[in-house]
Amino acid sequence: MTTLSTVYARSGTVPYTVSLSDDLDHAWLGDEPPDTGGANRGPDPTRLLLSSLGACTVITLQMYAARKQWPLAGVEVELQFNPAGKPKSGTDITRRIVLQGELDDAQRARLLQIANACPIHNVLVGEVRIDSSLAG
Repeated sequence: MTTLSTVYARSGTVPYTVSLSDDLDHAWLGDEPPDTGGANRGPDPTRLLLSSLGACTVITLQMYAARKQWPLAGVEVELQFNPAGKPKSGTDITRRIVLQGELDDAQRARLLQIANACPIHNVLVGEVRIDSSLAG
């Protein structure tokens, strides 16, 4: 069974500051830094995208290790968007994963495979269709 995820984005009086909320009553902000006219009250859209991949990576690895009863003590993920500058085509994301705990080489290799199969990773490397329309 899949869960329908809904996020709402609303602008207010502060230029580029976006109030974000979801169907589970979470609330957060998106914004732009001052050098682009924003108020820097939240991460910019690129950082929000990277945070989705980072959170998904950590959660997926924790869940997998727990099911296998592996000694994964913690996960740290560093993500960068186009670290060498904008490529001629596409987008480059680097993801550096630090696995903490007494894991052997086979477990570490398997966890890297699992990271590359987390749901948000699959969305980003797969085909995405966006159906946009104007409401009301």
